[in-house]
Amino acid sequence: MAALAVAGVASAQSSVTLFGVVDASISGYSNGSRDLHNGVTYVNGFPVIDPLYVNQGSVKVSKRALASSGYNSSRLGFRGTEDLGGGLAASFWLEAPISNDDGATGVASFKRRSTVSLSGGFGEIRLGRDYTPTFWNDTVFDPFGTNGVGTNLINTANGYNTASFGAKDTGGFGGNPSYDRASNSIGYFLPPNLGGFYGQVMYAFHEQTKLKSDSAALTNAFYKDNTARAGRYVGGRFGYANGPLDIAVAYGSSTAGDQYQAGITNKVNTFNLGASYDFGPVKLFGEFSKARNKVDYETQQFNIVNSGNGTDLTGYLVGVTVPVGAGLIRASYSSVKYDENLSVNPLTPFAILPADEKANKLAIGYVHNLSKRTALYATVARVSNKNGAALTTGGPAFYEAKNGAFTPKTSTGYDFGIRHAF
Repeated sequence: MAALAVAGVASAQSSVTLFGVVDASISGYSNGSRDLHNGVTYVNGFPVIDPLYVNQGSVKVSKRALASSGYNSSRLGFRGTEDLGGGLAASFWLEAPISNDDGATGVASFKRRSTVSLSGGFGEIRLGRDYTPTFWNDTVFDPFGTNGVGTNLINTANGYNTASFGAKDTGGFGGNPSYDRASNSIGYFLPPNLGGFYGQVMYAFHEQTKLKSDSAALTNAFYKDNTARAGRYVGGRFGYANGPLDIAVAYGSSTAGDQYQAGITNKVNTFNLGASYDFGPVKLFGEFSKARNKVDYETQQFNIVNSGNGTDLTGYLVGVTVPVGAGLIRASYSSVKYDENLSVNPLTPFAILPADEKANKLAIGYVHNLSKRTALYATVARVSNKNGAALTTGGPAFYEAKNGAFTPKTSTGYDFGIRHAF
């Protein structure tokens, strides 16, 4: 029955393709923390010395593993196109993540991409789960393609991997559920014949149930535990690619959560600008990114106690690739800073505000292409954290004692692996 079903699909399409990537690496991670306390604490801005405090030195956690997706994300997918005539085409794309290191994750879901689309001279209309416009710049203008220990810190800080990579918020920066992909989306892509100009816009439904009633009691009861405004995403990306130059700007707004009855909505607004230029001997990459975890109030709020409106996450990336025979040298430097927009409480005017958390990362790697489909690769990277930031290259989280004695400092990692695409 399965064979007949596949044959039926194939006969109804102009083309159906099975494709994928299997990527495995021997990877190592080492994350070190230090006790930076000197026995001095501050109470209302005034120092208090603890003469009995004993500095605990440093502590390191490390891990070695057979990992996957060090160069390209391992995946298995199906895609197909039917020519409808008159320049129209219908297409589908189903792509599943796989963990080939242990085989535990297979085609259980198509959460990498699951779309159906209609395209023609007008462009393409695409429905389903797909990359958000704002994520494209993070991955396209990263020499490491947001994979492995070399992935840029903009991706690390905005992403979901809080346990492995030390991002501040679960579910993405500011609780953003749609950092890299959005479900339930409608996307429109400009046609490819615009002299190098390209672009897309996306709207993703939140699919929350709403209630309208003349009864205030019924309405309040319904919305007591309901997040009726969470889950929506709207964004766009526009760029120009011609010859060696590629440049694009993107903006997106994701509704991360809300307290409906209180009239409070949490949004993550993201802006980024990326570019690359291929000189031949070298190709340069760059990106600027700014995301803000913004709180919107239906009624004016007044608060004088050390708080601003949300947290800003600002990131930079510069990178380079250098072709060397059958190989490619890759290198990048990225940095991020968290600004919590704090202000001094008038009741404690001598209080010292915490410094902004910062991190920077240097990564370098080499890819040797054995063929068009198979490559060997090696990558090493190092992250330096300041003021309490805890971003890593992957693996275990920083060790931090319950009393907060240890402060995350440096994280190093390496990948040595093989990638085969089919």
